[in-house]
Amino acid sequence: MRKKRVMIVGAGRSGKTTLASFLEGGGAIRRIPNMVYRSVTLDTPGPYLESPWMHQHLIASAQDACCIAMLASATEKSFTYPPEFAKAFRVPIFGVITKGDLSEADIEMARQDLMQAGVLPPYYEINGQDPESMRALKKILLSYLLKEDRKSVV
Repeated sequence: MRKKRVMIVGAGRSGKTTLASFLEGGGAIRRIPNMVYRSVTLDTPGPYLESPWMHQHLIASAQDACCIAMLASATEKSFTYPPEFAKAFRVPIFGVITKGDLSEADIEMARQDLMQAGVLPPYYEINGQDPESMRALKKILLSYLLKEDRKSVV
């Protein structure tokens, strides 16, 4: 059985790699323009979401995911996800709003982006400069990972 991971999806510069670093336990993680399978996370490139031709690769990669964190940056001025995109996946989806602490942030726009993508609330607001804001999300995401690990042992 393949090892399941937390899949992180979002546009470029939305905070995917920062969240992946936090979930992996810290340390510097380089940005790489392709999918990166780490011990806990599956970090997807922003262009895969930004190009409709690449959506199929995100959907196919979800077979290696125990759950998905769909990120919406509060600084983004347009919708990132296609309508109902979350319904293409068969694992739990968590909506994550990033960069809400910045002066140009529009948290309501990020919420709307996740809603129109088909991600159900609650939405988790995180800030890469404040690890405390990510602890609750980490606990939830890693609990799904532990459930998958238990399944593979049985």
